[in-house]
Amino acid sequence: MKYINIANTDIKSSNIIMGNMRLPQLSLSEAENLIRTAMDEGINFFDHADIYGKGKSEEIFSEAIQMNPSIREKMIIQSKCGIRSGFFDFSKEYIISSVDGILKRLNTEYLDILLLHRPDPLMDPAEVAEAFEELHTNGKVKYFGVSNHNPAQIELLQKYIPYKLVVNQLQFSIAHTPMIDSGISLNMNIDQSINRDSSVLEYCRLHDITMQAWSPYQHGFFEGSFLGDVEKYPELNQVIDTIAEKYGVTNTAIATAWITRHPANIQVVLGTTKVERIKDACKGSDIRLTREEWYSIYKAAGNIVP
Repeated sequence: MKYINIANTDIKSSNIIMGNMRLPQLSLSEAENLIRTAMDEGINFFDHADIYGKGKSEEIFSEAIQMNPSIREKMIIQSKCGIRSGFFDFSKEYIISSVDGILKRLNTEYLDILLLHRPDPLMDPAEVAEAFEELHTNGKVKYFGVSNHNPAQIELLQKYIPYKLVVNQLQFSIAHTPMIDSGISLNMNIDQSINRDSSVLEYCRLHDITMQAWSPYQHGFFEGSFLGDVEKYPELNQVIDTIAEKYGVTNTAIATAWITRHPANIQVVLGTTKVERIKDACKGSDIRLTREEWYSIYKAAGNIVP
């Protein structure tokens, strides 16, 4: 397992993260087995959100591992807030109440990182700053970040927040690469050259913000995995399978390694409920694909390398 230092924190984290959105699909014993497997494989970072299972994911997580101080100290725990039923809410009152609920469900006194889940157009950044100040001063949150935010949204928040935003969690996979596409095809009159995210990849690297890739094996917006989908992605799967055979690993490991190969040290957020998928993904944690292999995978997904 490869570990990275999250800039502007004292956190040394696995570059693979266990996401817990689907935990309510499992029994307590199955959830425990999944979490213990992740820890045995070297994962020390666990991602939550208050909306996952309407809070049930956090409850199951805590109960499954019998959360206590000795277990807690082995974990980096991150959660997200801001999404409500049909709207977003970055009000001070809601952020603070959300964190209180998260801590209660996780049976812990603090979060290592709190992320604002999706941008709230009605956000008052000064109000967010007040919420963060209270949470940090009271020892409830150590560090702060965002999810699905563009550079200007981050800049607006950072203008008011006295703490460095340390994480931005974004959708990224071999089959979802807008963070790369526009840069690699700059000034070309093709769809791939359209800048859809305000160069968020370069912005985060310039400002030492650690990126986390959600849906690392999905295409579209939860449209399914591209791995094994030979109808939509025949060439991609053929290339991945060939490279996987070379390294003696599964296609999941190579899909993971394609993300971790990037010098930005992007963390990979696993959303699986399958023990074997976690093991397979972890095998790709420190595989360093060659440039030729990385680009061949990118092109096989239907992208142009001019």
